[in-house]
Amino acid sequence: MLSAGKYTLSKGGAQVFDIAVIFAANINYDGTKAYLHFNENVQRVLDNAATQIRPLQQKGIKVVLSILGNHQGAGFANFPSQAAAEAFAQELADAVTQYGLDGIDFDDEYAEYGVNGTGQPNDSSFVYLVSALRRKLPTKLITLYDIGPSAERLTYNGQSIANTFNYAWNPYYGTWSVPRGPSDKSRLSPAAVSYTATSSSTAASFAQRTVNEGYGVFLTYNLGETNTASYISAFTTKLYGSTAIYKP
Repeated sequence: MLSAGKYTLSKGGAQVFDIAVIFAANINYDGTKAYLHFNENVQRVLDNAATQIRPLQQKGIKVVLSILGNHQGAGFANFPSQAAAEAFAQELADAVTQYGLDGIDFDDEYAEYGVNGTGQPNDSSFVYLVSALRRKLPTKLITLYDIGPSAERLTYNGQSIANTFNYAWNPYYGTWSVPRGPSDKSRLSPAAVSYTATSSSTAASFAQRTVNEGYGVFLTYNLGETNTASYISAFTTKLYGSTAIYKP
């Protein structure tokens, strides 16, 4: 996690990254209900928040927890009732509070809706979940990875949660696609750049397009522990007119 705090702009010294995402906790199923699960790697980061999360926050970087399906049939889109969605939202809010996090990112992949006797996606589930979470976390970040049945169901019974999200991202590495979510361009990332799979020239091109078309977010994936300043500089030069510096 600390890698996200090791890059600053050569002009002015600002941090390159504004938000770091812990990938990923899971929505699991116990045979009767969905529940929040941390694998050992995520649990290790959370248990060591003092050394893995607080140093980033002290630099002004927000740290959010991504929630992902886990092949058990439970997902954000198939809560059978508003009460069930509310209960899971409470688990998420409790985790944010317990570990001093800055918010939650929803990533509706790998749920395998229907297995273990679970229901198929319905139109109310995600709206209930996100609405409940926003009530519980009025000042925290709630973000949308624009993929899966949940992202296709942002409106129910006349209520839209599209602008409830602080930000939304394109989930497909190496592509440009405007995500569903907030209506304000400043809260959207059409660019999706992977350090392990996207060329620096493509990253630079997407960064220039982000500026030209007035979008406010530039999302990158799979940041490693090695010095990637030259690659990062390819897009920070376009975004900020500055190269990036690595400070281990």
